[in-house]
Amino acid sequence: MSNQLSRTAALFDPLPAGMRQWALSKVLGRVVPYIGTSGLRFEELSAQRVVVSVRNRRKVRNHIHNVHAAAMALLAETATGFCVSMNLPDDKLPLIKTLKVDYLKRTQGDMRAVASLTPQQIDQIRSQDKGEVTVPVAITDASGTEPIVAEMIWAWVPKQRSQAR
Repeated sequence: MSNQLSRTAALFDPLPAGMRQWALSKVLGRVVPYIGTSGLRFEELSAQRVVVSVRNRRKVRNHIHNVHAAAMALLAETATGFCVSMNLPDDKLPLIKTLKVDYLKRTQGDMRAVASLTPQQIDQIRSQDKGEVTVPVAITDASGTEPIVAEMIWAWVPKQRSQAR
């Protein structure tokens, strides 16, 4: 299956890995301005898995010099949302339904989110007119531990609302 996002991502496949990540992150940061403002970096973008990271730098820090809680939630929301979006037909619209984040401990350094879908979830997203899916996401910091746990439920609906008769 191909959609506008997967076609756009494929344009960068011929580039070397580092350049591909940079270019893809720049383009997607223009499409979704808050992603660009926050400096999120797309390390991997496929129908099955999306990996997004953020460096621990001033514009995303909190008062204790760690990645801000809102930036961590954005990281999880972005990875899961793009995972769903890579599989949605162009006539569907992804919508976050539930964003639940439990902060377990202080973070260390940069953060990384890995979201993935099963083949069954992908089939559901591609074949149902409307629906919802819980997208698993693991968020780790520079130490390799998971200082937060997130649950993201995404829904999708047709872009065009049906006309009441």
